[in-house]
Formats: sequence, structure tokens, C-alpha cells
Amino acid sequence: MNNSLEKIESTVNEKRVKLHHFTPSDRKIWTIVGKEKEHWLEPDFEFCSCPGFYFGMSKSQKPCYHLESIKLAKKEKKFETIEFSDDEYENFISGLISEL
Repeated sequence: MNNSLEKIESTVNEKRVKLHHFTPSDRKIWTIVGKEKEHWLEPDFEFCSCPGFYFGMSKSQKPCYHLESIKLAKKEKKFETIEFSDDEYENFISGLISEL
């Protein structure tokens, strides 16, 4: 098994894929808990905030393994959903941005 596939399966099996769901607006933010920090992802736009995404896309046009991890987690329904109220959205976004 190649290293990238191992990372994807490990990320999914360790339930490091998180869906942050805000109500009542139904806003959704995907994150993956990495080794050093949490990464924000937008799977519909094939975007990840990790450095690997930036360098991979600029060099080889290949997305990072985080995006593949989300696809697998959604397919296998192996992600954690965390519910929030819309009142918590601004603080959540501020915290997420401060990690970037």
C-alpha cells in the first residue's frame, strides 16, 4: 500500500475528519485534525488550507490527501459531526483563521 493511501485510511479510521454543523442556518465547515493543527477544507471547491495542498497544486496539480480523506469519510460515513448554534459561528471562524 502506498504512503498516501495509508494516510487517507488512517485519517478516516481515526475519525479525524470533522463536520461542523451550525443551526439553524445549516452552514457546514469541514476540518481534518492533522498532526500539528487543524485544516479547513471545502470539498465542493476542492480546497484545503494545508501547505501540502498549495505546493501540490502549484507543482503537480495534485490535491493533498486531506481532500481524498474527506471523500472516503463521506462515502463510508466515518466522520464526526459536531453541532453548533449559529451564535458560535463567528468565534469558530476566528479560531480557525488564527490557526492558518
